[in-house]
Amino acid sequence: MIVRIMGEGQWKLADSHFVELNKLDDELLAEMEAGDEEGFRRTLGALLGAVRRLGSPLRDDALEPSELILPEPGATLEEVRAMLSDDGLIPG
Repeated sequence: MIVRIMGEGQWKLADSHFVELNKLDDELLAEMEAGDEEGFRRTLGALLGAVRRLGSPLRDDALEPSELILPEPGATLEEVRAMLSDDGLIPG
């Protein structure tokens, strides 16, 4: 799967990592619903870190369709809320 982090680029990840990313997405969604800014920051950082750690970055000139689009690290809780559907950042 191809994941884009807004403002950073794209990473290619094996589909087997979907479960780990989905768990972090569920945590992020719960923290957003609770208005937990500190938890939101921590979990967003963990989610983006997992993509960077588990994935292989694509070249800057590669334009692959992204299956997942994640917010940039400095995104606010409100900006991420606007990105979310009922399923969270990662459709399940």
